[in-house]
Amino acid sequence: MKNILVIAFVLGSLTSFAQEGKVLDNLTVKSEILGMERNYAIYLPPGYETSERSYPVLYLLHGATDNHTGWVQFGEIKHIADKAIKNGTATAMIVVMPDADTKQMGYTNTPNGWNYEDFFFEELMPHIEDKYRIRKEKRYRAVAGLSMGGGGTFYYALHRPDLFSSACPLSASTGPLNRADVDRQMKRRGMGDATETQKDEWFNNYSVVEMVKTKTEDELKSVKWFIDCGDDDFLFEGNSLVHIQLKKRNIPHEYRVRDGKHNWTYWRDSLPVVLGFISDTFHQH
Repeated sequence: MKNILVIAFVLGSLTSFAQEGKVLDNLTVKSEILGMERNYAIYLPPGYETSERSYPVLYLLHGATDNHTGWVQFGEIKHIADKAIKNGTATAMIVVMPDADTKQMGYTNTPNGWNYEDFFFEELMPHIEDKYRIRKEKRYRAVAGLSMGGGGTFYYALHRPDLFSSACPLSASTGPLNRADVDRQMKRRGMGDATETQKDEWFNNYSVVEMVKTKTEDELKSVKWFIDCGDDDFLFEGNSLVHIQLKKRNIPHEYRVRDGKHNWTYWRDSLPVVLGFISDTFHQH
């Protein structure tokens, strides 16, 4: 009887372990564009190491002053993703969390030659999608993020709508709200000596409201949008203006305003909904 109980315990433990995903948060990729090794973390879903299937992928972006471990430590990605997959509210997926804080902070290309956006598309994504068993079609690729990473979510999905089936900016920084706002943002980012031409390019490339005005209807509609920002969040204005502009252009999107501030409590509550939303875009209807 004792041996049977031991075997049952071991089998139960193995079953429980098999239902859990795995997080690796000390990974690197060499970047010629940025001239350095770049860190990233990755969540591999339950069953990844024992299966041969390929998985959809979510690129999950952290906020300012944080790094690639933010969603692991404070966002509880493993616990939340494991639970959502187990409950059937999210499909099994790989989640990639890159570092956008080291040396220079941000997800953009900048006038001073720090081309993080180029690194993301030309080096990070190819590395990830070659190293891991990832389905590489647009339909199986999503991007999401909080605060500065919410801004990165907007930028990447608006710049490359051919690559992402869904985008979920949370409490997003939406870039300059108007052309006059560019000077203030440039100075804050240490680029106060940018030329007027560079400032115009920055506005066109990183004002989310402006891009929503100027992108084609087909481009905007090719991405499924989920925008979420708390009613007490200091970034409420930009998110509200993006929502209004999308409504004016009759672009389908989900817009959520919940009770909450600019903090991890809000984002942890958002993450299960985000995983469900992007999973829905992975499925065929």
